Amino acid sequence: MFGLRRSIKKIFSGKKGESPASEKTPEDIIRSLFKTKYWNFKSLLSINNTILEIMSEMELALQGNKKFSMEFIRANCISISVNIYKLIEKINDISGHRYETLYHAFADIQYKINQTLEDRGKSIEGELVLSIEEINKDSSKHTGSKMANLGEIMNMTDLSVPHGFVVTATAYNLFLDHSALQKKINQQLQSVDIEDIKMLEIAGSNIQKLIMESPVPPELERAILEEYRRLEEKTEKGVKVSMRSSALGEDSQNSSFAGQYHTELNVSYKTLINSYKIILASKYSPRAITYRFNKGFRDEDIVMCVGCMTMVESVSSGVMYSKDPEDIHNDLIFINAVPGLGKSVVEGSISPDLFVTSKGNTIRLLKKEIHVKNQKILSFSNKELHSIELNREEQDKPAITDYQCLSLSKIAVILENHFRMPQDIEWAIEKDGSVKILQSRPLKQLDKEDSNIKDTFNIRVQNKIILNGGIAASPGVACGPAFILNSADEIKQFPKGAVLVAKNSLPQWATLLNRAVAVVTDRGGISGHLATVSREFSIPALFDTLVATDRIKNDDIITVDTYARKVYEGKAEALLRESSARGISTIKGSPVYITLKRILKHIAPLNLIDPKGDNFTPDGCHTHHDITRFCHEKAVKEMFDFGKNNRKIKAGKRLIINDVPTQWSIVDLGDGLKESKGKDTVRLDNIASSPMLALWEGMTAVEWDGPPQIDTRGFMSIMVESTMNSDLYASSRSSYTQNNCAIISKNFCNLSCRFGYHYSIVQTFVSDMPRENYIRFCFKGGAADHDRKFRRMKLIEEILTSHDFQVEINEDYMNANIEGYNKFFTINCVKILGYLTMHTRQLDMIMGNPARAAYYKEKLLKDISFWFPRPAQSEVAQSEV
Repeated sequence: MFGLRRSIKKIFSGKKGESPASEKTPEDIIRSLFKTKYWNFKSLLSINNTILEIMSEMELALQGNKKFSMEFIRANCISISVNIYKLIEKINDISGHRYETLYHAFADIQYKINQTLEDRGKSIEGELVLSIEEINKDSSKHTGSKMANLGEIMNMTDLSVPHGFVVTATAYNLFLDHSALQKKINQQLQSVDIEDIKMLEIAGSNIQKLIMESPVPPELERAILEEYRRLEEKTEKGVKVSMRSSALGEDSQNSSFAGQYHTELNVSYKTLINSYKIILASKYSPRAITYRFNKGFRDEDIVMCVGCMTMVESVSSGVMYSKDPEDIHNDLIFINAVPGLGKSVVEGSISPDLFVTSKGNTIRLLKKEIHVKNQKILSFSNKELHSIELNREEQDKPAITDYQCLSLSKIAVILENHFRMPQDIEWAIEKDGSVKILQSRPLKQLDKEDSNIKDTFNIRVQNKIILNGGIAASPGVACGPAFILNSADEIKQFPKGAVLVAKNSLPQWATLLNRAVAVVTDRGGISGHLATVSREFSIPALFDTLVATDRIKNDDIITVDTYARKVYEGKAEALLRESSARGISTIKGSPVYITLKRILKHIAPLNLIDPKGDNFTPDGCHTHHDITRFCHEKAVKEMFDFGKNNRKIKAGKRLIINDVPTQWSIVDLGDGLKESKGKDTVRLDNIASSPMLALWEGMTAVEWDGPPQIDTRGFMSIMVESTMNSDLYASSRSSYTQNNCAIISKNFCNLSCRFGYHYSIVQTFVSDMPRENYIRFCFKGGAADHDRKFRRMKLIEEILTSHDFQVEINEDYMNANIEGYNKFFTINCVKILGYLTMHTRQLDMIMGNPARAAYYKEKLLKDISFWFPRPAQSEVAQSEV
């Protein structure tokens, strides 16, 4: 495959009007090759930076408290994969396709990432539809906890549950696969900014449209309708049902999904299939998408099972808690009740009656608060729900009797004991007085340390009290500007960090809980959906204040203290200082968090540490970080070796005109020179290459004193070496005797030079991006004997290592490297190399004399310290490569 691609590139690589390679001189070809290599190299550095930035963003998301979505993971995985592929292409372009096996390493890593991204978890195959009688709490992975719990109650207790059935997880997956919906859904969610309400609404609307327009597979439609017929046999012909979500993960201990999905009431046989799709589509309401994002759920993990239960014509209904959600130590039961259907309780549209009873050997009614209820919701034989206005006598009448209150309390105790944890229970009382259980889920309570917070506040607050009273639906203290929401149209205008103030505690306000610091409402109770979700996200919520929207003004800074049930004017500094910081990460340990953690194992770890290690090969690349490191290292080496081995470049060289006569040659790669006059020469002030200018500054900052005075032994050493090493003769054609040459661009310099009997090569790239910056330096030669040359090497090594270079010496050959430092530090190191290149020439001749050697060492260190002082530690800013 790779050979074919190479052949195609060769066929189409020639440009129109370009001279055949045979008409070019060898120098022209070398120069052209180097230019091509350089611009591929520069592109590689840019791609390398992009990859490392994406990698950092993903790692920071995992380490911090900032929430992220599955779409964040997918988008970054796609981006990093595309750039890794480009990186591999670039290193092969630079190297003459010597590293094509990197494609295989990339494919192996990408396969593992894709497997993790596509993992829906263990899908349990089974029936498309099951009756409630066939399921129990162990069925939750197939039916969702909501319906599984109802099946458990029906089969394991003496309590009454409406007849019905559940459309299972198998059915949901069949529906998605039938029209390849999950891929289309992911595409819609991919570009959504969760903070942008408008984008969220558009994406949600598009997905809901996709679902509603997709056909239900024939076998699924048949299974649903057949189960409805069986339900008719158990109840009555044409029985109306309620349809509600029972998604996997819903109604769990840590994630209730309260009020996130739609419920269809009074559904008939004719509308059964369409209602099923409506429930599935409600998964993509803005508030449901936001909830999943804030809780760290992957979209594909929320499998929408749908429960169908016979409608209950309730005379009263409501929600009860088997414990106070704000106090884990008490033995109290809280019952909220309204006349008619309980829709108004969970929606928070009216203030329900409150009954508080005690547990123990005898259940006793301790407290009741009867509120004015101006309406009730009833269902009739047709599909519509009707809101009935209540007369004055009915408005003040308790929704349930004291006897019914005690009966409900006994049910709460039974369910808490059965499920072995506090329960949040929806109930309904029929005309004959029988109680039907509509839902029972774990009750979200405060953590132990949070439950004690309210006892620790004994702060004297000087701020004026705006309002006092209401119900503490979720504990905490928060401060921010007030934003009064009058309608859903204003959701988009809600600013981050504001206090949400509204008349009713509607479930739709849950969309804003990732932006609000607190919630205050006129109406609503602790059992409503918004209260439940507020507690899950630790957002202070004060409901049923009656006067919040009258007393609080838009944009006023207010402090909400739900422990004291007060709202203060301005910022209550003392109270805020003493309150515990919320800072709870709701995403850690969530499915999205776990997915990112698993994926990063194939992206972030760096195994290729040592470029000289046996594993520093394409086969040794087990992560994307490994591939990035390998490509960067090999690209730098390719550039260095090419410049080192092709110092005969003549095409385009220009002499630098200075006060000092030189034999410097310049090869411009495209942006290394400003506009200059003359074809063959260029002035120093027309050079635009920052590393070249830094090298020149280092060479000329301190005037060279000339060769050191040679002692007798040093002179004899040179004579012996000269007769034995033909490379030292000026007439030699060895690479040691070539003219000084600098190949430059704005950020790059590859300089090879010879002074006297030694030569050096400096290659450096310097930019504003620390991870791009590097210096490679090699030094060889000298006229003295081996011992003196080695001592000079050790002197240079000591100086370079004090400036963070990594140095290797092999006989009289030195390699030194540094990378990953900021522009200021790197330029300073380039200047030092320029200085050493000029001022260490011929020092090998005196290195046999300890006193002379010590003198020159002190001089070199003193000059460098004065002219090129090491930057402060805060200015070094080494980056991770």
